[in-house]
Amino acid sequence: MTPAAGASNAQAQPPASPRLPWLRAGAAALEIDLAPAQLAAFDRYRDTLLAANRRINLTAITDPAQVEMRHFVDSLTCLLAWPTATDRPIRAIDIGSGAGFPGLPLKLLRPHIGLTLIDSVGKKTAFLAALVRRLDLAATTVLTTRAEDLARQPAHREQYDVVLARAVAPAPVLVEYALPFLRIGGRLIAQKTADKGQGELVACQRACLLLGGGPPRLVLVTLPSPAGQAPEPACHLAAVQQALSDHALLVVEKQHPTPDLYPRRPGLPAKRPL
Repeated sequence: MTPAAGASNAQAQPPASPRLPWLRAGAAALEIDLAPAQLAAFDRYRDTLLAANRRINLTAITDPAQVEMRHFVDSLTCLLAWPTATDRPIRAIDIGSGAGFPGLPLKLLRPHIGLTLIDSVGKKTAFLAALVRRLDLAATTVLTTRAEDLARQPAHREQYDVVLARAVAPAPVLVEYALPFLRIGGRLIAQKTADKGQGELVACQRACLLLGGGPPRLVLVTLPSPAGQAPEPACHLAAVQQALSDHALLVVEKQHPTPDLYPRRPGLPAKRPL
């Protein structure tokens, strides 16, 4: 039988590349299977971010592939230190959230998380609020405030299971911002480079002790290749592995209540680190 006209040409076409291939490859390495609705939400997130970035300085990363790797997958690596034993939905706060990293990608992956995003810059929180509406995210609050002020409010002080932070401050300063938010047993997950994290691990030990934290520890970000990885995703995964090869998580668990003295007034933690 003679093939229909054009059939051989159609068969010769290569298969379409999967949507968000770098995100999918990184997620697979973290043993995360992204549903179609989640991929669609990440698509909207990326497009909204890059469009808004033309008007507001939200990110220096403007290449779509780099957004997938250095924003989306990077945010999901916080799961390497995520609490596992809990009898209730986790309540998390992302301080200095900026364009929503790492909090919003984690929310897209785990919608049951109760998430609060804070930043002191009104243009950034306006973007975050609009993005939360566009992504139709429940149990997500955006606040324009400083961590030192919010941590003194009863509705937020020692009320969270997780504090998230990326590129906010050196660890001795960051723990003063973060630990007052945590309930006993909660944890700070701060994204750092491995070299910087190793140095800050020692530098923040006194602050952790004063603020009710346990000994800080460093979790290196590793993205192993899943067994049976196909050639094209393996190529994407190699790029993600290279992009995040020097990343680590600084983790501090809350062991005791934070003394009422802390956090000190706005600006003072950065000027006079503990």
